[in-house]
Amino acid sequence: MQHLRLKVEGMTCMGCVNSVKRLLSALDGVEQVDVDLSQGLVQVSYDPSRTQAEAMQLAIEGGGYRVTGA
Repeated sequence: MQHLRLKVEGMTCMGCVNSVKRLLSALDGVEQVDVDLSQGLVQVSYDPSRTQAEAMQLAIEGGGYRVTGA
């Protein structure tokens, strides 16, 4: 299991938090998603043999949010 921390812009409410969690949880290999709304941080635990950081970034950006860093 690996862990990834991403800085995400555009999350403004708990609905956004739930949306980001749903987007990432839909990816094969993602085990856990924690979102800190006040800091704009998303932490993901995942299996690197089943998904990659690039796929997570694309999923988040596809939902209308912006990944600005790790």
